[in-house]
Amino acid sequence: MGRVLLFVVAVLSSSIASAQETAEEFESKLGYRTGVVDVGDGLATLRLPDSFRFIGPEGSKRLLVDAWGNPAETAEDVLGMLVPSAVSPLADEGWGIVITFDSDGYVDDEDAGSIDYGKMLREMQESAAEANEERTAQGFDAVRLIGWAEPPHYDAAAHKLYWAKELAFGDSPEHTLNYNIRILGRRGVLVLNAVSQMGQLEEIRSSSQALLPAVEFNDGHRYADYLPGTDKAATYGLAGLIAGGAAAKGGLFKALWLGLLASKKLLVGLVVAAAAFARKVFSQKTAEA
Repeated sequence: MGRVLLFVVAVLSSSIASAQETAEEFESKLGYRTGVVDVGDGLATLRLPDSFRFIGPEGSKRLLVDAWGNPAETAEDVLGMLVPSAVSPLADEGWGIVITFDSDGYVDDEDAGSIDYGKMLREMQESAAEANEERTAQGFDAVRLIGWAEPPHYDAAAHKLYWAKELAFGDSPEHTLNYNIRILGRRGVLVLNAVSQMGQLEEIRSSSQALLPAVEFNDGHRYADYLPGTDKAATYGLAGLIAGGAAAKGGLFKALWLGLLASKKLLVGLVVAAAAFARKVFSQKTAEA
């Protein structure tokens, strides 16, 4: 279907698929890579800082599904993951960034200078509140968008965007951090998404800033390579991208909600679904205005 979603789990589970396999044995099979890494069969190149290791698609699926317990469908189309070099992804303090590619097309950035991020936040909060009735009816906790943990920043020269949201799940006293990086390209957006606890904000912010210059589309896939009238263009701009991207396709909202376990440790599906719904409602409101 030509769409790739980006998912990252914030709170990690140390359990693994086989009781006979030790954590060390499991981790040794993830296929860590460092240095210069090709992503998506020539789509993009990562020049990794020493602080990160790369895991390919197969290792990423194994980590996401077998170790972290996510439903198998949430690991489909994953191009790879980045995990900190200094900590095991199986440790409680471990975290990672999942890389995917959204092939919805070229995202026009003409609205970059006119976006009212305060107004956008209020509309996203309203959208999240509207969705809570359906969530609670299905037996899930309500989700509140507390605010920007990192206000959106767009580098118009590099065509790179990042922002972070603070979320509250049910009555949990510990809030969740959803940190987003987007690299705009000719035919879509390279998506890097991290979900963790708010206490890791400074660590993830620092690490993410080191990643921004390390991720580039290859020749032929860059933003500047776009051919108007020939290449596909996305139906939304930067505002729609920030509000949730294009994940609201194919009935994904309900499917991913069902993937959330009561333990609250599996946040992948929940965050993606909430973002998708927020973008959908935000886009409708923008069109009406």
